[in-house]
Amino acid sequence: MKFKIRHASERGKLVSGWLHARFTFSFSDYHDPSHSGFRSIKVINNDLIEPGGGFASHPHSDMEIFTYVLKGSLEHKDSMGNGSILSEGQLQYMSAGKGILHSEFNPSKKKQTELYQIWLEPNQQGGPPLYKEVDVSSRMPSEDLKILFSGNGRDDSTVIRQNAEFSLGKLNAGGFLGLKPNPMFPFGWIQVVKGSLQAGKHQLNKADGLAVENWTAELKIKARDNSEFLLFHLQ
Repeated sequence: MKFKIRHASERGKLVSGWLHARFTFSFSDYHDPSHSGFRSIKVINNDLIEPGGGFASHPHSDMEIFTYVLKGSLEHKDSMGNGSILSEGQLQYMSAGKGILHSEFNPSKKKQTELYQIWLEPNQQGGPPLYKEVDVSSRMPSEDLKILFSGNGRDDSTVIRQNAEFSLGKLNAGGFLGLKPNPMFPFGWIQVVKGSLQAGKHQLNKADGLAVENWTAELKIKARDNSEFLLFHLQ
């Protein structure tokens, strides 16, 4: 097995008015040839949006887009007629398909919004755009590993347009679990969104990412603090 840590401090940075963003991979005006994505993952952005700030209506096509709100709230509107306010602990899935327009704003006048947005390249082009919201906080206890999205809908997960699996893990301080290999998915990515973890021999702090290649053995995870992480199984 081969591991590579993407340290939070090494990520790309954008500070512009209402937006403070960190980019795990090349994005917008940030270009890093050695970090231009991992397998089907093309974007992992960690955004802080100031009160009232946001992204005006803009287009997407042929991309699987996931938005996880860690703090505050996010108002979403799109060309399919969807309109809602996502709160802390809610996760949004939008498959852009043949094309969609949407806007994202922090509706608060006082509080920052913090979120992660992840883009996966789909394994099929076109098709109608799709949209779904998942309330993670109500579906998961304080300690669990839950598959939320997959290519085949297993374990009541939402079907996406990619043969990949996206899970959310939560551990209390001192908690541990074993991530078992799956021969269908020899690659993996772990993104720490809260707290800090020990993944095998590797120390992962908040906002660190860990790429796993040739995943053939169980990977033991232990939480140093109350922690959350995003787990991707990839081909």
